[in-house]
Amino acid sequence: MKFSEAEENYIKSIYHLQLSNNKVSATLLAAAVNTKAASVTDMLKKLQLKKLINYKPYQSFTLTDKGNKVALDIIRKHRLWEFFLVSKLGFKWDEVHAIAEELEHISSEELILRLDNFLDNPSFDPHGDPIPDRNGKIKFIPQKNLSAAPLKKELIVSSIKDQSSEMLELLKHYHIGIGTKMKINKRFDFDGSVEIKIDKLPVAIVSEQMAKNIFCKI
Repeated sequence: MKFSEAEENYIKSIYHLQLSNNKVSATLLAAAVNTKAASVTDMLKKLQLKKLINYKPYQSFTLTDKGNKVALDIIRKHRLWEFFLVSKLGFKWDEVHAIAEELEHISSEELILRLDNFLDNPSFDPHGDPIPDRNGKIKFIPQKNLSAAPLKKELIVSSIKDQSSEMLELLKHYHIGIGTKMKINKRFDFDGSVEIKIDKLPVAIVSEQMAKNIFCKI
């Protein structure tokens, strides 16, 4: 079954919201897709008719198994395209999200299968997010953000939570990317900031907000 671009965007947004909220409210979803509550209600009714969500009016809702499968398929396409754009076309990691947002709606399963094989079946995208395989399975690795990772131990950056262009620009300023090795020298109780040391670079202090968005393998 094919879905409209708007339907796919809603399904993907519900999936991401479920990661931090067991059930999703219309208010949360409206904020995520940047639209009015009335528009959200209309779309929820459509998704319910297609058996993609468990929904009752005025109550929180979740994706069905079918909806979850559709969401993972969209996310798989998005992250594969990001990997392709960075690794094969030379885009920077802060340039690919918007392009992948368009490409993720291509429906050809054969194209995505060939793309995956062409890229040697990558497990993670350029931002360190896991890429679901063709069966929807995701490879997770143990990781902690810089606010929780151990002190004085070599860490390897594995993923970035906030992937806004502003955050990625800040990471570039600090010479931080996926695979960057660093150590945490100290945490400051006053404001939650963190002192880090990267190879031959001078010691740097990053804010608590930034530290909570940088995840490292543990």
